[in-house]
Amino acid sequence: MTTLTDIVIEDPRWDAAGLEDIAEAAAIKALEYLGFPISGYEIAVLACDDERIAELNAEFRGKPTPTNVLSWPTFDLAAEDDGAAPTPPPPPDPLMGESLGDIAIAYDTCLREAEDAGKSLHDHATHLIVHGVLHLLGYDHIRDRDATLMEGLETRILGKMGVADPYMG
Repeated sequence: MTTLTDIVIEDPRWDAAGLEDIAEAAAIKALEYLGFPISGYEIAVLACDDERIAELNAEFRGKPTPTNVLSWPTFDLAAEDDGAAPTPPPPPDPLMGESLGDIAIAYDTCLREAEDAGKSLHDHATHLIVHGVLHLLGYDHIRDRDATLMEGLETRILGKMGVADPYMG
């Protein structure tokens, strides 16, 4: 069986947290919910710590601070109109497959946010991977209606996984 996610574990605490299974389940559920095929697509996930994600955040966003999750989409699928659905990704090449992009997730920030919100690390990491996958698919939260669309999708996808709405209380 082929997998959707290709995980690189730089911080071994992610092994203990089961990120490989979390990322695979979250990515599959996000693509399935949106009606995209699982087979043929690939998402690279870097499981790192705050120091590494701060370096990446500085390099790619000019912000030399840790963050919870970063994503680098292969395709620019963003909708022009605020609140409109993004363009779907191209179908995967049957022989070569298709990368949707890369996601990096930081253990320290993820754990701190989960503890601060009274959530499990598993549920928060699941949310962040779903969030990252939606970014790879052209969703964003900068404009108001885009944020409403993206957060609604996250909530529904997570609900299908038994994870509580991350935006409620």
